[in-house]
Amino acid sequence: MKSLIALIFAAVLAPAFAAEGTAAAKPDLTKGQAIATQVCVACHAVDGNRGSPAYPILQGQHPEYLSKQLHEFKSGKRKNAIMQGFAAQLSDEDMRNVSAFYASKQAKPGFATNKDTVALGESIYRGGIAAKAVPACAGCHSPTGAGIPSQYPRLGGQHGAYTEAQLVAFRSGARGNNPQMMAIASKMSDAEMKAVADYIAGLR
Repeated sequence: MKSLIALIFAAVLAPAFAAEGTAAAKPDLTKGQAIATQVCVACHAVDGNRGSPAYPILQGQHPEYLSKQLHEFKSGKRKNAIMQGFAAQLSDEDMRNVSAFYASKQAKPGFATNKDTVALGESIYRGGIAAKAVPACAGCHSPTGAGIPSQYPRLGGQHGAYTEAQLVAFRSGARGNNPQMMAIASKMSDAEMKAVADYIAGLR
């Protein structure tokens, strides 16, 4: 009898628990906005838009990518004293919510600033550097810079100075949370990084 009752309860409650789990997994944009407004706004501006070139534009970025970076800041896999301090205060749910909030915003277009290097930047982005075995950026980040959700971040429209700084950090090992990018950046010169980063800023 007890077994029968247990089976009945299991059959009745299982869908409810499943629904509850599904609901819990759904990001709360209102809570995400609260975190963005109270914690992130000083560096990333309102809604993660075009603030200081020293900090990344977060609008329209894939939520999976943002959440992954926050987890890696928290764990120390990605090094940044400021971000590590902020991420340490966030729960998994907080990270999911704030990532979804930024992803829900429409990214504003950017632009390249150096007409003399646009051709080189485009060549690297679309065709790579064959002589150095550097693959085309478009292969992972898409021709428009939109990236591939959950795998590769959106780059189009990102601050050129920020993208360049990340390439330099990958090359030096200061940013060590992506072996693939570290290997690619290790083969690039300063001029090549600057050119492709500026070109990426104008992608849309």
